Amino acid sequence: MRVAIDTSPLVQTAAGTARHLTGLLGALDGRPGLELVPVTFGGPGRASTVARDALWYPVALGRAARDADVLHCPTFRAPVRPRRPLVVTVHDLALFRHPDAFPPWHRWTGQAALRAGVRAADVVLAVSEFTRSELGALLGVPADRVRVVPNGVDPVFAADGPVADGDYVLAVGTLEPRKNLACAVEASRLAGVELRVVGARGWGGVSVPGWVGRVADGELAALMRGARCLVFPSLYEGFGLPVLEAMACGTPVVTARGGATEEVANGAAVLVDATDPAALASGIVEAERRREELVRAGWDRARSYTWERAADLVESVWRELS
Repeated sequence: MRVAIDTSPLVQTAAGTARHLTGLLGALDGRPGLELVPVTFGGPGRASTVARDALWYPVALGRAARDADVLHCPTFRAPVRPRRPLVVTVHDLALFRHPDAFPPWHRWTGQAALRAGVRAADVVLAVSEFTRSELGALLGVPADRVRVVPNGVDPVFAADGPVADGDYVLAVGTLEPRKNLACAVEASRLAGVELRVVGARGWGGVSVPGWVGRVADGELAALMRGARCLVFPSLYEGFGLPVLEAMACGTPVVTARGGATEEVANGAAVLVDATDPAALASGIVEAERRREELVRAGWDRARSYTWERAADLVESVWRELS
């Protein structure tokens, strides 16, 4: 079976979508009877983004994949009229829930592209039950058209390994309004502990003290191991991969009640109203008090999410369509 995979996200971002694609490709590589054909367009930068969104996805991608048995798009952007069976992954519906949290171009084109991609797909993949329910609630997609394929945890995120120095709590996320990092800053002040923030510079004028910038996975794992806890107060997520990665590193997690991160944590994290800095600060204190319990529960939870399992689920969908 020959599968064309759109790898454009790898040149667009290093955040969640790229991490998802990297983990999936690694687990699928070398599987017998499976030929993966990466197809991509352009590079980083505004001009490439506009050309990719306006021409590559709607028209050229379908042509590039014409010799494949299946075309897999790891985001909602996909050909309008695919020439082969099409699988599309939807990570979240933030464009509909929080449109003002996105740059103008992405906001203007994204909602239409998401609707079109879901409509064109033979099978829609969602990274969580929460995202599947959002597809139904916001776009009217029947649940039986959607398969849930959760993310996995890269082996670099483990309890054994280097530990960063210092006494701090850690937040992970692109500097953008949806990540709610200002609340994490105020919560760490109330809790009397340093905050370190890992993530790419984003948009919306977000600037926070303690910003480390984007780091390699090995350094991120060391920062997670050294932290009192991970604070993940994002206003909206389709999954929340840092929650799992921190658990795999043996780090307690404080995150938002409701939504995908509660689903991923499944009782192995402290859940709070993430819009309330005082509640988030109390969560930090609680995570320290319950550290041993949360570490054990987090390890158990993280072990159930693997890229091999995700790859098995994706491959089974491809084979159904080929």
